Amino acid sequence: MATIDDAVHAGSGASRRRRRPRGGLVTIATVVALLAAMGLTVHGLGAADNAVTNYDASSWLWSASRSELARVNGVTARVDTRTEVPGTRRHPMEVTQTDRMLILRDLSTGQVSSLDLATLQMTATTRTTPGIGVNVALHEDAAFVIDAVQGVVRQLDPRSLMPVGEPVRYLPGITGGSFDGAGRLWIGVPSEGTVSAVTAADLPDSPASASPGAGLSPERVETYHVADPAHELVISTLDDGVAVLDRTAGALVTVRGGTVRPTKLTMTSPGALPARTSGPRVPVTVPGERRVHVIAEGGGEVGAFTVPGSGDQLSPAVAWADRFYCADEATGTIYTFDTQGRLVDTIRGKATGPLELEVRENHLFINAPDSATARVVDDKHQVREVDKYANDVLGGDPPPAPPPPPPPKKPKVGKPGAPRSVTAAAGNAQARVSWRPAPANGAAIIRYVVEGAGQRHEVGANQRAVEIKGLTNGETYRFSVHAVNAKGAGPSRSSNRVTPTAAVPDPPVRVTAQERPDGTVLVKWPAANGQGNKIARYAVTASSAGANAPVGEATKTELVVPAGELEYGTQYAFTVVSVNDRGVASATSPVSNTVVPYAAPGRPAGLRASTVPDRPGTVSLRWAPAEPNGRPVTKYLLDVGGRTSEVTDTEATVDGLGNGRNVTVRVKAVNEAGAGPEATATARTVAEPRVTVTGSSATTTSATVSFTVDAGGGKATCTLSTPGEPTKSGNCTGITMSGLAPGTKYTFTVTASNAAGRGTATRAQTTNDLHGIATCNNGDSGEEATYCDKDVDGRNGNEIFAVTRQDNDRQVGWAKPGTRLKAYCKKRGEEVYAYIYNRDKRSTWWVQVAYEGKNYIPWAWLNLEGGDNINVLPTC
Repeated sequence: MATIDDAVHAGSGASRRRRRPRGGLVTIATVVALLAAMGLTVHGLGAADNAVTNYDASSWLWSASRSELARVNGVTARVDTRTEVPGTRRHPMEVTQTDRMLILRDLSTGQVSSLDLATLQMTATTRTTPGIGVNVALHEDAAFVIDAVQGVVRQLDPRSLMPVGEPVRYLPGITGGSFDGAGRLWIGVPSEGTVSAVTAADLPDSPASASPGAGLSPERVETYHVADPAHELVISTLDDGVAVLDRTAGALVTVRGGTVRPTKLTMTSPGALPARTSGPRVPVTVPGERRVHVIAEGGGEVGAFTVPGSGDQLSPAVAWADRFYCADEATGTIYTFDTQGRLVDTIRGKATGPLELEVRENHLFINAPDSATARVVDDKHQVREVDKYANDVLGGDPPPAPPPPPPPKKPKVGKPGAPRSVTAAAGNAQARVSWRPAPANGAAIIRYVVEGAGQRHEVGANQRAVEIKGLTNGETYRFSVHAVNAKGAGPSRSSNRVTPTAAVPDPPVRVTAQERPDGTVLVKWPAANGQGNKIARYAVTASSAGANAPVGEATKTELVVPAGELEYGTQYAFTVVSVNDRGVASATSPVSNTVVPYAAPGRPAGLRASTVPDRPGTVSLRWAPAEPNGRPVTKYLLDVGGRTSEVTDTEATVDGLGNGRNVTVRVKAVNEAGAGPEATATARTVAEPRVTVTGSSATTTSATVSFTVDAGGGKATCTLSTPGEPTKSGNCTGITMSGLAPGTKYTFTVTASNAAGRGTATRAQTTNDLHGIATCNNGDSGEEATYCDKDVDGRNGNEIFAVTRQDNDRQVGWAKPGTRLKAYCKKRGEEVYAYIYNRDKRSTWWVQVAYEGKNYIPWAWLNLEGGDNINVLPTC
């Protein structure tokens, strides 16, 4: 793996301007040209001044699912510029920024990139070992890369990312690496129990001249003892100084103005600090207790409060403007407390997962890198939501959030078990005691206690080795080790007996390490010189950021660290101690190269397969990203009903599967180590709909068919049809067709259609008969008073004819007023005027009725039931 010592200049910027004013403006055309040259894409609001102005109250926030950086304006709570970083989709990204410069470190690849914010020009890139163990710090013109595993702190010129002078070197397994407000970089050394400050060298005028051995170098200017050696330390830099949490002893130590002030805390599980603390008070968060302790500027605990909710996924509380903001990543909620420990606000998020809280430019920026949402809090504690994917900056809706993984089952909590493989090796008036982890039994181990030779040592949970000094050569000693968690002290386990002596073997002269695709790590070294005694075994220790812990022993000159013993994606280096046949140990070997253990990715979580209702033979898939296990996931292999494909996203749509098929879905993630275990699900493609008629009814001129539709998983549309009539669309539970002829038998067809095809069913239904009333109402006097009483020679009301005219020779009868006659159809004929005898009704329409067969009566004398609408009758 490459380290920062192998940094290669990948680009250069313009000549340095010592005090460049903030807020430099360039045009959109300039930005496009610059970003095209560096392979990035910038999207803005369209106005040149908004697109690229480096606004003072702004912060660049990372969106992993979109591989984008969004610049959020703290005043407007809006994204004014967004830049895509190619090849980084779903990669965790470390973003370090000042007003003028921004440095990115891709944890998946280890690439470090420098971006000049005044021009949005990528000035340089360099490589570091990927994974957790290296971090970048930036303050004004000073940039540092801290290799916590190797213990190397190297200054870089942020314009070129070239090394400046010689690095500051520490023992392996340091921690910290951020600037305080005074521009000092603070480093913790757990193996020594110290913390020290490093100041940056002045940069040369030309980026090209910034190289090792040229000019000045960064300096270690202050060192303070803050804990016993081998304690577990966590660091938070202050406005002027540093706060160090001694997790092993349960104490917070502040260093301000050269004064060291310890404060003892009551904690039953490990505490946490933010990387940077603003203001005089330091919050110490204990996630396992959901409790926050507040330490005053002059030392001493001045308050404590409990965070609502359950679980231990609390981020360290961040101090901002006399309040404390504590994020619960399990729920996406941020709880706000005042200085008295009172809950004053609850900010509920839209997604779970990592939350990044950073105080910048008189605002608190809250970013959820795995979601579309961020928030900005001003110094009056007004909270505003930011849509990082806002369409007025870059088109398109945000991708759907992947389903969260199922919550883990809560373990039973008890005292820890006994440590494993407690081993002692003698040295010159000293002994080295090491051990493997004790079972935690549901509660995090806070510390280990080593006793023997009249001494008692407390050791950090992530150290697991200690040098016992002040022993007498020639005397025999034995040591015991036990673990402590929130439930108390567990049982102890004793080491072998050892006798210190001045005759110690040499350590191996070098150590090499190699990570392998099966998750193992191979550590090798040449045989050591036993100085007259036989080397019986070698003890191997792994160093990571802030930690040094034994990983095993070997009788040969190599050790294979089993898969899963080390955390995937975390950087490790190794040292080896030789132990001779008398149980005497050497000094520690030089540290090995850094490796990042990796294995095939985990199983994709929450796989969901579902029918695509508007596409034939198609299913859609979604899943949560697989655990990368030390290397980025490069693709996913899909097998859907025998159709194979590859995708890079966590969703896919697969077609061509046939209609109405049950298909099995298999998804595997792939990284450098190969394919991981598969996730499986089943889905059904949309099938042709099925129609079941449940009933029908009719009026004289309409019919209703009721039915149910099995849409086959699709979206069905339905119609009703019958020969000779227009097709009618309607709801897929029943459709009414009107405009039908009375008393007519129809055969109706119900058709349901979806993406897969059509389904039909038929139903026979006869419309109701239409009747009319023969109507002739006498007048008030004279002949009119008896006009309608009976049939007479000449013209009279209600006469019925075989033809559609008043032809005496073709008259077939007369209908007494009030006679109800069945109507069949209508036909044009001689105009008939009913005068006063039927409301002055006048028409040329004649109605065929059931009277001595089928004969005709003028519509003027027949009032049709249901509104006397002649149009409802068909034409004869």
